[in-house]
Amino acid sequence: MNTARDHVWKKLSLHQDPSLLELFAEDAGRLEKLSTRLDLGEVGILFDWSKTHLTDAYLDEFEELAEVSEFTEMRRKLFAGEVVNPTEGRAAEHSALRGVGKESSVEEAAALRDRMQFLVEAIHEGTLGDVKHLIHIGIGGSALGPALAVDALAREDPLVDVHVVSNIDGVALEEAFAACDPQTTLLAVASKTFTTIETMTNAASALKWLEQGGVSDPTGRVIALTAAPEKAVEWGVDETRILPFAESVGGRYSLWSSIGFPIAIAIGWEEFESMLAGAAAMDEHFRDTDGRANLPLRAAFADQYYTRIRGCQTRAVFCYDERLGLLPDYLQQLEMESNGKSVTAEGDPVDFPTAPITWGGVGTDAQHAVFQLLHQGTNLVPVDFIASIVPGDVLDPAHHRILLTNCFAQGAALTAGGNMSPDGKDPARAFPGDRPSATILCDDLDPATLGALIAFHEHRTFANAVLMGINPFDQFGVELGKKMAQDIEAGGVEFDPSTTALLKAAGLFD
Repeated sequence: MNTARDHVWKKLSLHQDPSLLELFAEDAGRLEKLSTRLDLGEVGILFDWSKTHLTDAYLDEFEELAEVSEFTEMRRKLFAGEVVNPTEGRAAEHSALRGVGKESSVEEAAALRDRMQFLVEAIHEGTLGDVKHLIHIGIGGSALGPALAVDALAREDPLVDVHVVSNIDGVALEEAFAACDPQTTLLAVASKTFTTIETMTNAASALKWLEQGGVSDPTGRVIALTAAPEKAVEWGVDETRILPFAESVGGRYSLWSSIGFPIAIAIGWEEFESMLAGAAAMDEHFRDTDGRANLPLRAAFADQYYTRIRGCQTRAVFCYDERLGLLPDYLQQLEMESNGKSVTAEGDPVDFPTAPITWGGVGTDAQHAVFQLLHQGTNLVPVDFIASIVPGDVLDPAHHRILLTNCFAQGAALTAGGNMSPDGKDPARAFPGDRPSATILCDDLDPATLGALIAFHEHRTFANAVLMGINPFDQFGVELGKKMAQDIEAGGVEFDPSTTALLKAAGLFD
C-alpha cells in the first residue's frame, strides 16, 4: 500500500471541474500550456490536450502523484534494463531495440538487427530466388504490430507482398493462400517460444500448402522469428534463417525486433530503420523530459483523471486516416493487456479502476455509427483523434480537406454542444457538450512518424502503470483460457454443464 499515493488521490478528488468552454474562457494561455508540438528529427507531431479537463491545479497534483509513485526511478530502471516486471523477474527492453537503453542490450540488439538486415537484403537481391509474397504467421503482438505497420506503410508498391495471419480459423489462412503463389512465397513463423498452438498449427498447414503447390523443400522457405532458436531448429528451420530476439521483449512490444521482419521485407531496410529512429526520438523525449512537459506522462495524467475521477470505463481512438485503420486494434492489446490488472506490483488487491476499455475506428465512417453515443449518450467517453496533415492519396485535395475538417469539427462539437432545433429547445436535438477529446496531428504518416506514434503510446501505457502502482509487463490473464482449451484437446477434464453441453453440440465431446 502506498499511503502517499492515496493522500494525493484524496486531494485530486476535491477539485471542482469547470466546463471545457469555461476553462478556455478563464485561461487565455490554456492552448499554449496544453497544446505542444514536438519536432523530433524527421518527425513533427502536434499533441493537443487542451480539450481535456486538465488544469494547472490538476497538473500540479498529478506531478506530485508521479513523484510519490517514484516515476523517475521506475523510468530509470526501464531504460537501464533493470527489473520492471517483478512477477517474472524481467527487464522490459523494447527501447534498446531502437538504440535507447542499457549499453550491452543496445549492442546485442544491434547485432541481431545486422543479422536481420543481411537476410532482408539478401531476399530483396534475389538470393533466395523469386520472392513476391510473404505469409507472416503469428498471434497477438507477433501479428498486430507487423499488420499495423505493413497496412500503414506498404499499401502502394511493396517490395514484397505481405499477408499477416493470426487467427486459427482456417478461413484466414485460406485467404492468404488464395492471394499467393507457393512457388514465390516465403513463410515467416513468429513465436516467442515456438510452441504457440495457434501459430504452429497454422505453420504446419502452410507447409502442407507449399508442398502441395510443388515446393520441393517447404521448410527451406521458412524464416523463424523467435526467442527460442533451438525450438525452431528442432522444428526443421535452417539456422541461417532464424532471427532471434531477446527474452526481455514482450510480444506487444516486439515489432522493433525480428518480429518486424515482415515490415522490413515490405518497405525496405532503410525505411524500417527510419521507423526505429522515430521511436528512438520519442524514447529520448520520454527519458529526458520531466513533469507535464513529458507528453506521454501528460497523456497518462488525463487518462488517470478520466478513469478514476470521472469514472470513465472506456477510451475511444479514432484515426482520420485509412492507413491507421488497425491502430485501435493495436492499442487495445497494448493498453488492455498491459494495464488490465486487479493487483498492484506487490500483489495487493487494487481498490480503484485500472485500464479502461480501449476501442475505436476510422473517421469518417465512425461518425455515422458510434458518434451518436459520444455526442448524446449517457456514457462519458474521452476521445483521441489522430490525423495527418499530408494526405495518403493523390486524388482531388477536397478528399483530405473534408477528412480533416470533419476530424476537427467533431472535437469542437464534443466540446461546445448545442441544440440543432430551430428554437433551440428540442431535447432530442440537444447536445450537452463538455465532452473531452485530445488530438494528435502528424505532419505526415511516414515510417519515422509511425515509429514515434507507437512509442508514444508504449510510454503512455508505462506511465499509467507507474501512477497506479501496477506491473504492465506480465499478462497472465491470457493464459487461463488457453490452458482450458488445451485441457479440452487432451480430454478427461470435467467442465461446467454449459461448456460440456456446447462441446457436445459442436461434436467435440462424446
